[in-house]
Amino acid sequence: MAEDRFDAIIVGGGLAGIAAAYRLAQEGLEVLVVERGNTCGSKNMTGGRLYTHTLEKLIPDLLQRAPLERRIVKERFSLLTPSSGTTIEVDSAKLGGLYANSYSVLRAPFDRWLADEAEAAGVMFVCGVLVDDLIIRDGRVCGIIAGEEEMEADVVILAEGVNAQLAQKAGLREELQPDQVEVGAKEVLSLDQAVLEDRFHLAPGEGIAWIIRGEDAFGPGANGFLYTNKDTISLGVVTEIGKIPSAQHSMVELVDLLKEHPVVAPLIAGSKTVEYSAHLLPCGQGAILPRLCGDGVLLAGDAAGLAINLGYVVRGMDLAVESGLLCAETVLKCHETGDFSRDALSSYETAIQNSFIPRDMERCGSYAAQLGNKALYDDPAKLIDVLTAVMQG
Repeated sequence: MAEDRFDAIIVGGGLAGIAAAYRLAQEGLEVLVVERGNTCGSKNMTGGRLYTHTLEKLIPDLLQRAPLERRIVKERFSLLTPSSGTTIEVDSAKLGGLYANSYSVLRAPFDRWLADEAEAAGVMFVCGVLVDDLIIRDGRVCGIIAGEEEMEADVVILAEGVNAQLAQKAGLREELQPDQVEVGAKEVLSLDQAVLEDRFHLAPGEGIAWIIRGEDAFGPGANGFLYTNKDTISLGVVTEIGKIPSAQHSMVELVDLLKEHPVVAPLIAGSKTVEYSAHLLPCGQGAILPRLCGDGVLLAGDAAGLAINLGYVVRGMDLAVESGLLCAETVLKCHETGDFSRDALSSYETAIQNSFIPRDMERCGSYAAQLGNKALYDDPAKLIDVLTAVMQG
């Protein structure tokens, strides 16, 4: 492998990396994806909600073939104290709009399926390999170093996730501070499909997304989430890393507190834990970095800070896919000219700015701020409109 050279090397086999690789392979480029996990998705605990409009551009028949769990038709938003809570449920036709069509997913099987689709298109995957460093010559990224192997390419796309150590080595971002990143802990709970649908008042194939604010119930900065899958429930807690030292409970204990809460416990009674995992994610509204590219290198997905995590809304998968596709389109243009300098690759930054990503980041941030306005709760119609706007994506 040491003598191989590729048109593009992608570090990270998540949604951003696979989407970029798939699109490049469609145009005949030689693409290598290097994934640290044993398979794509094997270390991804982000079982949650996928807005599908982005992936449908890449795979038009996605909804017919992909391993999606349930179509989200209901939204819940709860405020909890340690012993009680209040919940608003939104059931609106707006949730099924063009850009709001969304499904619960389990990322391990979904990512494996998407990687198989990309592999069939010609992408080469190498899994179970940690990329240690970048090959940099005269300030230009020329490839990657993994153990004793060196692999070169015209361009490297870093889709390595929120920690993004290679992006730091490329000089594109600073080390994350504790107030810029959160940790999520999640359990997947098995529950009979009929029981699940009865408890959440769902028809077959329908699902619910539930965001839970519970600082008093869990601890400073902690929020919960719940998504219904076919015959499982994804349930977990997210909190700022910077607030963990002052917290009274560990992440495991926070999840247990959510499971035992009187608002949640009856809905998961009799379920069994089949998976437990933890995950880092960007904190806040996300931040489009001033530099998303350098000579021979591009950033995508969480590595580029492209996520929305505001307590009232958690969203990032469709942003990751879109950034991966825009990376690929930029690389295709540069491939025609053979110019992979920062100046040539900077059209990616322009494409990001012109996409729905910054617009939705700003919009979700604005609506989430409105939810903190107590006067809003005196106007049920306005409250429902704001909740729908936040949650519909």
